[in-house]
Amino acid sequence: MSVAPRTHFLLFLISLSSRMGLSRYIEDIEAADGLYSLLSLDQKRDSEDFIFRRPLRCLDMLATDGSYTFVASQPQLACAAFIIAEPSEVISLELSDVNIDCSAGDFIKMFDGWVLKGEKFPSKQDHELPLHQRYTDYCSSPATGATSRSSQNVAMIFFRFHSTDSGFTLAIKKLHNPFPCNIMSQSPEGSFTMVLPHQRKNCSFSIIYPVEIRLTDLSLEHAKSNELSPQRQLWSGCSGSGDYVELLGGNGVDTSMMFPVADLCFSLSGLAQMKIGCDNSVVRLVSSGNYINRVSFQYRLLEQSELPKTQENALDNFCSVE
Repeated sequence: MSVAPRTHFLLFLISLSSRMGLSRYIEDIEAADGLYSLLSLDQKRDSEDFIFRRPLRCLDMLATDGSYTFVASQPQLACAAFIIAEPSEVISLELSDVNIDCSAGDFIKMFDGWVLKGEKFPSKQDHELPLHQRYTDYCSSPATGATSRSSQNVAMIFFRFHSTDSGFTLAIKKLHNPFPCNIMSQSPEGSFTMVLPHQRKNCSFSIIYPVEIRLTDLSLEHAKSNELSPQRQLWSGCSGSGDYVELLGGNGVDTSMMFPVADLCFSLSGLAQMKIGCDNSVVRLVSSGNYINRVSFQYRLLEQSELPKTQENALDNFCSVE
């Protein structure tokens, strides 16, 4: 992923996080190790023994394996780090050198997914674990609370310190995931194939950009309809089939709170495309577990002139565009 899309992605997160009250704790990104050092890969990684290291910010975005250390120079009451990997990876987190006072209200919590504006990705409907099991609280059990592993390519860590010199070191390692599910895209352009082999679950591919999505192949191993169903027909159309793909749009990250744009519950070989002018565009595969379901798609960032301001493809434009 190039520096420019990553920069856009981080600034988007900062914008969202500012609404959570976190932005006042952002350190100066104009510093010597500023935004581009935060996002770019270190050139020294030629050696297999090299471990990428850098300080951790109160509000941070991490996309590189390595070791990140935070030491509070002042009380820090609302800090968070967003971790993202490639779509085919999950994330292992490990805490070490922890120096906090849990009895004084300090905490470090790791989360299996992301929380933005109070919304969670993946949503409760799409994640295999109940919500309380997705949190790993270091203070509740220091022995077992020092490690966490994500179920998808995003994870998060929250921390609060009341005293100076409190801190910890966070080790990030990415692991291969043979059947990626519930993916947050790092880029506004690309292609992907989601496969669910006889698994009863829902998988979402989330793109935090307004994009055009082109479905190039869809295999559901059964057919119920032969039409692209618009928003108003969604629940009377494909949802009863148990196996379908839906396109969603919205300005948050919780798919259960997003608007259904269209759905498909028939196998497709060819091109079906849709422009979604929302902050977040999602391809969601719902599977009953009875079949091997697969959907392939391409996506690209919409130009400003392409952003929908009126009805397109007979669908309501429900996302405001500035």
